[in-house]
Amino acid sequence: MKRVLVIVFLIAQLQVINAQTINPIDVQHYRFELTLSDASDTIKGTASITIKFSARAYGYQLNLASINAGGKGMEVQDVSEAGRSLFFTHQNNLLNIQLADAAKTGDTRTFSIRYKGIPADGLIIGQSIFKKRTFFGDNWPNRAHNWLPCNDIPLDKASLEFIVTAPQHYSVVSNGIKVKEELLADSTKLTHWKEDVLLPTKVMVIGAADFAVGDAGSVGNIPVYSWVYEEEKDKGFYDYSQAKEILKFFIQYIGPYGYKKLANVQSKTIFGGMENASAIFYFEQSVTGKRTIEDLLAHEIAHQWFGNMVTEKSFNHLWLSEGFATYMTNIYLESQYGPDSMARRMQGERSQVVAFAQNSAMPVIDTTSDYMQLLNANSYQKGGWILHMLRHAVGNDAFHKLIQEYYKRYAGKNANSDDFITLAQEVCGKPLAPMLNQWLRKPGLPVLNISWKYNTARKAVILSVEQKQPVLFSFPLEVLIKTEKGDIFKTVNISAQKSTFTFPSMNKTTAMEFDPGTNLLWAKYEPPAN
Repeated sequence: MKRVLVIVFLIAQLQVINAQTINPIDVQHYRFELTLSDASDTIKGTASITIKFSARAYGYQLNLASINAGGKGMEVQDVSEAGRSLFFTHQNNLLNIQLADAAKTGDTRTFSIRYKGIPADGLIIGQSIFKKRTFFGDNWPNRAHNWLPCNDIPLDKASLEFIVTAPQHYSVVSNGIKVKEELLADSTKLTHWKEDVLLPTKVMVIGAADFAVGDAGSVGNIPVYSWVYEEEKDKGFYDYSQAKEILKFFIQYIGPYGYKKLANVQSKTIFGGMENASAIFYFEQSVTGKRTIEDLLAHEIAHQWFGNMVTEKSFNHLWLSEGFATYMTNIYLESQYGPDSMARRMQGERSQVVAFAQNSAMPVIDTTSDYMQLLNANSYQKGGWILHMLRHAVGNDAFHKLIQEYYKRYAGKNANSDDFITLAQEVCGKPLAPMLNQWLRKPGLPVLNISWKYNTARKAVILSVEQKQPVLFSFPLEVLIKTEKGDIFKTVNISAQKSTFTFPSMNKTTAMEFDPGTNLLWAKYEPPAN
C-alpha cells in the first residue's frame, strides 16, 4: 500500500512539475475574502480564482509566499474545486495544484484556496503617523503574492473583488466600486469592492484605516474622492482636490478614463505614490495643506491610462508605464504653466539621466529580473525624454494623435516597446524604429565635445562635434548661431564619432548655442581633472 501511494505521489509531482513548466493559465477573475484583526497581524483569506486554461493541463501553479524563517508568510489550509479537495504542494513561494480531472484547452474553472498567515510584505500592517493601526496593500512590482494567491505577472490581467471583514472603526478602500458595507454582530464590518475592468496584480489593493472621506466632485460621471487620516482631513481634502482638474485634462488629452471612480488615498506605501487602479496611494507626509504634490498627483493619475489600462507585457518594458507617466505629467504642467515650465522640467530631468548614465551601463529596456533596479532614471526621466524627442521629431499634432491611438488600441490589454514603435510608424508615417530603438536599447546618451570658430578669410563658421561616449548615437543637433547682424538657426545630423560642418556667414559669429530649444538628450563633455 505504501509503495502504491508513493508511486501516485510521484506521478502527481511530475504532473505538477510539467504544469510548472507550462503553467497554461489565464486568470479571469479573483475574489478575495479577507479577515483583518486588531488582535494580531495574522490575516485569514479565501481566494476564489476563475482560470481559463490555454492548453491541456493536469495541474498549474500560483505565486504565494511560503512561511519564512521568521514565521511570516502564508499557510495554505485547503485547495478545492466545486467542493472537492485537491492535492497541492506549497514551497519556495509557489503553490502547485494538482487537478482531479485534466483541464482541456479552453476550459474555464474556478478554484477555492483557504489560507492564513502574517504577510512578510505586500500588505503593510503598521501604525500611521498618528500611531493608529493601518493596513495598506503595496504590490508593485510582484509583491502581491505575499498576501494573495495569484499569477503575479503584469501580463495576466483579471477582474477582481475584495470582501474585507475588519473591526468596525476601519474604513476600507479598494479598486472599483463599493457594492456593500454591512455592520456585523461581532463588532466587525464587511466591505465589498468590485472591479470589472481587467487589472494586473501590481495595482490590486486594499487600504484600511481610520479615514475621513471627502467628495472632491465629479468629472463627467466619474466621482473623485479623497481618503485621508481623520486628523488631517481639512488639509488633505484641500491638497488632493487638485486631482479633479488633472483627471479632466487627461481625459481630454488621452482618452476616456477606464474606471468608475478615482480615489486618492493617504497611506503607508513604500513609494512616494503608487498608482493602484482607481485607488491611488500617496505617502503619509503628502498632506501639507499647501498643495505641494501637484506633479505627483499628475504622475499617478496618468498611470491610470499608462501602466494600469495599458500595461507593459513585462517589467523590462517599464518605461511604457513610468516614462509615459513622467512625460504626461510634464504635458499637464505645460498646459497649466506654459512652455517655459516644460523646458525647465526637461532640463532638470536631463541632468538626472546624465548623472545616472555616469554610473550605469543599463539601457532603458533591460533584462534584469530584479525589478526594483528598474526604478531609475532610465525608466522615468529617460523614458520621458524619448517621448519628448519623438514629439519634436513628428510634431505636436502627430504626437498627440499617436498617444490617443496607442491608448485606444491597447486599453485593457498589454503592450511592449515593439508594439508602440510599430504603431508610432503607422500613425506618424515615418520610419521611427531606428531612432526609438537606439534610445531604448543603447545605454547612456550622447556626450559631446563641441568646438567652433569663425574663419574670417572664408567668411564661414566651422563647427566640430565629437561623440565621447562608448556607443555612438545618430541624432539631429540644433544650433543657434549668433552674429553681429542677427541669429541663424541650423540643424545638423550627427552619426559619426567626429563630424565637421561649415556654415557660410557674411557676418562675424559672436556666440553659438547648442540645443537652444531643449529638444535633445545629451551631455556636454567635461575633460577629466588632472
